[in-house]
Amino acid sequence: MKPIKRHSAPTWIGVALAFYAFIAIAVAESGLGVLLPSILATYNLTTATVTALFFSQISGYVVAALTSSLLSHRIGLARMILLAAVSITSALCIYAATPYWTVMVITGTLLGLGIGLVDAGINTYMAHNQRSANLMGLLHAFYGIGALSGPAIATTLLTMGVSWRSVYWVFAGIVGLLVIGMLWVVSQAHPIMHSSAPISDQSAVTNLRLALQEPIVLVAGLLLLVYVGTEVSLGNWAYTVQTMSRNTPVAVAGYSITAYWFGLTLGRLSMGQLMKQMGAIRLINSSLTLLTVGLLIWWLFPNQLWSLPLIGFSLAAIFPTTIWLMPRRVPSAFVPAAIGFLTSVGSIGAVSIPTTVGWLANQISLEVIPMFMVPLAVVMLILHRWLVNHAPLREV
Repeated sequence: MKPIKRHSAPTWIGVALAFYAFIAIAVAESGLGVLLPSILATYNLTTATVTALFFSQISGYVVAALTSSLLSHRIGLARMILLAAVSITSALCIYAATPYWTVMVITGTLLGLGIGLVDAGINTYMAHNQRSANLMGLLHAFYGIGALSGPAIATTLLTMGVSWRSVYWVFAGIVGLLVIGMLWVVSQAHPIMHSSAPISDQSAVTNLRLALQEPIVLVAGLLLLVYVGTEVSLGNWAYTVQTMSRNTPVAVAGYSITAYWFGLTLGRLSMGQLMKQMGAIRLINSSLTLLTVGLLIWWLFPNQLWSLPLIGFSLAAIFPTTIWLMPRRVPSAFVPAAIGFLTSVGSIGAVSIPTTVGWLANQISLEVIPMFMVPLAVVMLILHRWLVNHAPLREV
């Protein structure tokens, strides 16, 4: 018998699945902001106690930060993304089904692990393509599409009288499509889902250790920790601030959060063109300046809503541009470990900073949240300037 020939599918299918993975994790993350008041009511929680749900994800993000580069080299990028998608889908199903707050909190670890692995694996693959900033910007634009879709779906279903648990079933279905797609990719051994040239487990461990000794990697990680914490704090708490503190109508507040994510998406779609005109460093400088202005407006002028899309637009380029620059700042052997660390540490910021904000709001008032965002922008500007001064860019 003649051996059966296996033909790989067109490359664009793998790219599309990578982009859909970012839509899926964004939907899973961003919808929480709109569902938060319902969760507070169901479990009789406060803005302080509900942050246990955020905090529980940290252990999953830490594991992803330390193992993503090692895992992708051992089992391959496609299988790692498949494992991550199963973890996320399982966590969302448990969110939707469990009547126990403790179980929901514990499940956050599973969600954090899955999101961290997807984020690290796909960002690493895209960062190796230094020929086009458009590709990195487009990848994160798809995250923005998912991030604006999550609140829109949740707001629409809640206003129709659907319970928040049913919303999580919908989210689980969205991520479940990624599981199906990745099962197909694994069966096809799709080339786009292969990580860079394989290395031994020992060299991967060594590169991880050496990468974590680089001050540039640690400072960039801190920058992204603050950035992601700021982005997620706005996504998680802005709706609660608008409805419970500023008495904005539910539908208007919900769609204003969608506008925030729309601004983020628009900024990432235009990122490649803006980088071409301004350069990566000036783009981040301008973004941080605009971010500070937008946050001041949201804090000092509570009755307007247009600052939220402005803030989203100003945030757009900071994360993907910082990731895109990493291969030009550290030795090439360190890049997978460095980016895995950066993305997962950024995810830790997605938990730790919203948790801190929730505790402050519980102790003082919800209006402390807009005020707290402003110094975070200043911290990001300081860290970015340190990187510019201490990490000269090299050709790759």
